Amino acid sequence: MTISQTANRLKSRIGKRSLVLVGLMGVGKSAIGKRIAKILDLRFCDSDHEIETVSQMTIPEFFATYGEQKFRDLERQIIFRLLNEGPIILATGGGAFMHPDTRQAIRKYGLSIWLNANLDILMERASRKNNRPLLQTDNPRDIMQKLIHERYPVYAEADLLVYNQNTHQDDIARNIIKTADHYLGALNKRDVY
Repeated sequence: MTISQTANRLKSRIGKRSLVLVGLMGVGKSAIGKRIAKILDLRFCDSDHEIETVSQMTIPEFFATYGEQKFRDLERQIIFRLLNEGPIILATGGGAFMHPDTRQAIRKYGLSIWLNANLDILMERASRKNNRPLLQTDNPRDIMQKLIHERYPVYAEADLLVYNQNTHQDDIARNIIKTADHYLGALNKRDVY
C-alpha cells in the first residue's frame, strides 16, 4: 500500500479527531507535524505559535511577563479551541500534556502521539533556538534531564509512541501515518514503533 493510500485511509479513520504530537522541546513536533499535515492534506497548528499570535508576545516574553502558570492556562484554552476545529495536526508545547484537563481533551478529540528522542538529540535541537524559557539557565542539560524524569511517565499515557532518533523527518512523518492508521485499524490496540 502506498503512503497516499494509507493517508487516505487514516483520514477516513480519524474523522473529526486531530492527530496531536506531544513530547519534549526539540524532539521535532512542529517540523514533523507540518510534514504529516502536508501528506494528509490537513491544517497544521502549533500551540506555541497560536499563543504568540493571541498574546502578541513571544513565548519568552510571555513567561517573563506573566509566568509559567498563566502561560499554561492560556495554552490549555488554545489547545481546547484548536481541538474543536479538528481534524488538524497539532504540535503542542512540551508541558501541555502534563495538565490532566488537556490530556482528557486530547483523548476525547484526538489521537496523541508521543515523539521521543534521547537526551543528546534533544539538547542539540533545543539549543538551536533561544526561545526556550525553561532552558535559560546555567545548566540546561540538567533541566532537560529533570524534564525527562518528570514528563516521560505522563507522556507514556499517549496513545502511540514513536522514536525520533535522528531519522529523516519525512520518514518519521510517514511512520507516524502508518502507525496511527494501524492503531486505529486495530481498534485501540497499543502499538509501539
